Amino acid sequence: MELDIRVLKYFLAVAKAGNMTQAAKDLHITQPTLSRQLMDLEKNLGTELFVRKHKQLTLSDSGFLFQQRAKEIAQLADKACRELAEQKSHIGGIVTIACVESVASLLLPEIISEFSKKYPSVKYEIYSADGNDIREKIDRGNIDLGILLEPVEVAKYNFLRLPCYEKWGVVMREDSPLVRKEAIATEDIQGLPIIIPRRTIVIEEISKWLGVEEDSLNIVASHNLPTNGLLLARQGIGYLICVEGAFAVRPMAGLCFRPFLPERTTGHVLAWKKSHALSKATIHFLEFVRSRYEFS
Repeated sequence: MELDIRVLKYFLAVAKAGNMTQAAKDLHITQPTLSRQLMDLEKNLGTELFVRKHKQLTLSDSGFLFQQRAKEIAQLADKACRELAEQKSHIGGIVTIACVESVASLLLPEIISEFSKKYPSVKYEIYSADGNDIREKIDRGNIDLGILLEPVEVAKYNFLRLPCYEKWGVVMREDSPLVRKEAIATEDIQGLPIIIPRRTIVIEEISKWLGVEEDSLNIVASHNLPTNGLLLARQGIGYLICVEGAFAVRPMAGLCFRPFLPERTTGHVLAWKKSHALSKATIHFLEFVRSRYEFS
């Protein structure tokens, strides 16, 4: 079965508009043409993508699943077209970067600002995500580069180490008894309800720091981005274990950060998939980062 990118975009337009008439106007095609294309698509897939009620269209269960994959395919096709166009012209195009919420969120704009002075035609797509989502996007080819907290899978990615480091610690309410401490020892937090990142490797590290088995941790919630964890901590649901930068870039009234004692630190890397063709703009971006920070 072959899928036409154009028809995928027709499907996405109808899913967004919720009715055939508006989608046809948005696509600048006739409604009968659009209706026929979607019927052929459903026939080829062997399933109904929409629930039709009067003139309104809502996605079926199969439609929701197909929408996610169709978006990914359409984005990759658009990315490939941009990169081909870039090869025929000056250094332009789009560099797609995902970044964890940490002090790297402050470093990235500085790098882009300096790079833009040299290559003003380059544009950027920036995503905020945790390490799991970033690696998944890199693997799928949805993004070019990802800024990750170490460790990373050395065998799977190329990477440059960035000159920014993080301290791990605890975010808590300002009325917590632990606020009186300048640093938090492992015994201070043992047994307390904690909110942690969802990454398996981080959970393993935290259990080692606290000297308990993973299934003995009193985990009340996990998150993919620290923002949600901060909101939970502010409600007194638990103590958020995170890097200091996650709190520094999004400080919230009523909360404070205390580092671990002994100190727990981690670095950042700018990673990309091995054996993956990069656009000229992305290659120049990597060369700029490498030269700026004198990486070998």
